[in-house]
Amino acid sequence: MALLVALILLMAGFCPAVLCQPNGTLGRHAEVQQDQNNGTQVESLTMASINNDFAFSLYKELVLKNPDKNVIFSPLSISVALAILSLGASSNTMEEILEGLKFNLTETPEADFHQGFGNLLHMLSQPGDQVKISIGSNMFIKKHLQTLAEFKEKIRVIYQAEASTADFEQPREAKKLINDYVSKQTQGKIKELISDLDESLLVVLVNYIYFKGKWEIPFDPCFAFESIFYLDEKRTVRVPMMNVKNLTTPYFRDEALSCSVVELKYTGNASALFILPDEGRMQQVEASLQPETLKKWKDSLRPRIIDELYIPKFSISSDYSIEDILQQLGIREVFSTQADLSRITGVKDSRVSQVVHNVVLDVAETGTEAAAATRVRAMGTALILNPLKVNFSSVFLMIVSDTNIQTPLFMAKVTNPNGN
Repeated sequence: MALLVALILLMAGFCPAVLCQPNGTLGRHAEVQQDQNNGTQVESLTMASINNDFAFSLYKELVLKNPDKNVIFSPLSISVALAILSLGASSNTMEEILEGLKFNLTETPEADFHQGFGNLLHMLSQPGDQVKISIGSNMFIKKHLQTLAEFKEKIRVIYQAEASTADFEQPREAKKLINDYVSKQTQGKIKELISDLDESLLVVLVNYIYFKGKWEIPFDPCFAFESIFYLDEKRTVRVPMMNVKNLTTPYFRDEALSCSVVELKYTGNASALFILPDEGRMQQVEASLQPETLKKWKDSLRPRIIDELYIPKFSISSDYSIEDILQQLGIREVFSTQADLSRITGVKDSRVSQVVHNVVLDVAETGTEAAAATRVRAMGTALILNPLKVNFSSVFLMIVSDTNIQTPLFMAKVTNPNGN
């Protein structure tokens, strides 16, 4: 009977409320080995487009499976874990994983994909002025299991991934080891990634991404108030609403898709896009989500005075098992008895049993004494624009990106700021 590479356990924690310190295994001095004879290097922009394509495909599947619920996930966390897994896969199993990640093996060799991904993560790890992103991976390997040295070296060099041992025959202790690791790396945001472990496990792969940012122009807590949020045409809830007046920030009105796009920047190399569809237009916006749409929005953003901006203050979380969704995206064989993960152990006796993704998303105002100093008011000809009010009082989208890599770190569909 096949042993279970039980699997990729994925997790992400995120809180754009205050500044964080880096604690990830992908440190600021991370180095990525580059082989110039390995073929054409995948450029960072190409990798960003590939990741964006995967992110939107995954988003659409998650929405289909979770209708009328909050959807929060980290596409980068999931794609990194799958990319690491593909290093241990061979033949059709490996091809399915990479093609599921939207990488075209007929155009570019596998080695270039990993080199491009490694370079992208290296860019992400560069020190910034304020925003710090902690991202890393740890492969917990069954005690006494012989893992190929080449595989362990590749995940270390390319993905800065750690390799640890765990005694899965003692599931309670192994569970505590993994959950304590995750809790530490996410500053306690995710305390229990896994609730149980199978004694037949071979490997548990954990990827985490943890981000804390401080709004460049914060919301003043004194202006917060309780307001109505429209769940749909008939149902409403009351939510704490943040607001700021006379804010100059990048804005775009997409008339073709009937939505408003507002960019709020963090101090440092990160920003959040808030997308508010007009009433009844969410499905139209979701159907149009693709890399070209995101590029159009970002290219079309222009500084604009928003006379009044209202965004809910919220803390929501998700906990998904996404094996079925990944199979919908074409990644099937790795979950079957036909799986070939022989580049991990040298033998074909393992398959992936479960993929768990856990996310915490907190959005709040960050005032302190920096608020007055950082507030920006428009000057000059912009003042002649018509007054603009943007109220996120109905279902909206949020995309958090690092400006260096131009790919989403987190995506969310907020249907109810008070929870699911």
